[in-house]
Amino acid sequence: MIAIIDYNAGNTRSVINALQRLGANPVLTADPAVILSADKVILPGVGHAATAMEALHERNLVDTIKAVKVPFLGVCLGMQIMLEFSEEGDVACLGLVTGTVTKFKSETEKIPHMGWNTVIPTDDALMKGIDDHAYFYFVHSYYVPKDQYTIAETSYILPFCAAMRKDHYWGVQFHPEKSASVGEKLLQNFLNI
Repeated sequence: MIAIIDYNAGNTRSVINALQRLGANPVLTADPAVILSADKVILPGVGHAATAMEALHERNLVDTIKAVKVPFLGVCLGMQIMLEFSEEGDVACLGLVTGTVTKFKSETEKIPHMGWNTVIPTDDALMKGIDDHAYFYFVHSYYVPKDQYTIAETSYILPFCAAMRKDHYWGVQFHPEKSASVGEKLLQNFLNI
């Protein structure tokens, strides 16, 4: 069973639809018992980091997420709030991965970074079979700097972390559920972990 964490942070329907196309039966839930009994957990997210963290606290899900021991995938904002801190609302986040989410700054490029962009993957189970410079769909104004947990990078204004992994926690900045066949491949990889 795949638990999709329900905290009113958008894009849950498209994640569920993408997983169902792959033959999975995801459950949208805010129930800690269901989340902790799942085989895999996905934390989706669209919106504002401070609002997302407030919703997780209101639903008493922060400790539940920290207690997950199975493969866990954060998507877009879901990845960002896996870190310790976000400049978006100057908020303390989940602290599953060290680091700070930073706002893009540019005098010449449009912010948010929106649309298709190429990704350069490393050798990680989540990125298996994904070619160098495969295109994924992005929508974000804040980014995770590259560090030791980066398993894929992309570049917009500067090179940054497109996907990360620490232990059984994975995160992707892009939206695999909106990234056509290559996004489906990544989600299938996650199901196979």
